[in-house]
Amino acid sequence: HVQLVESGGGLVQAGGSLRLSCEASGLTFSVAAMAWFRQAPGKEREIVAAIHRLNNPTVYADSVKGRFTISRDNAKSTVYLQMNNLKPEDTADYYCAAKYGVWQGLSGKYSYWGQGTQVTVSS
Repeated sequence: HVQLVESGGGLVQAGGSLRLSCEASGLTFSVAAMAWFRQAPGKEREIVAAIHRLNNPTVYADSVKGRFTISRDNAKSTVYLQMNNLKPEDTADYYCAAKYGVWQGLSGKYSYWGQGTQVTVSS
């Protein structure tokens, strides 16, 4: 019943910005922790950012800290990833994910997944 649908990916130049959105349905969004993952070609999937059901805390991978911001709008069942100062190494498929239960930040097991949106950063 749970569906997570990402949007907002595309092609941008290095130094540019992009905002990803993930709209959830079939999910009790207000009590779910949300996260963004990415997978670059030839690389393992990695978690980028996570946000608590109450908006705080938010946590980030070191590689994106200071450049990316995760946020959520519970009224719209939507989580966002604002990506600034993009670098070619940010090129990846980006996925949103959700979980219920105890907050575990970047180390949590996320149960529900979207199908991804592509982000390509040119040099």
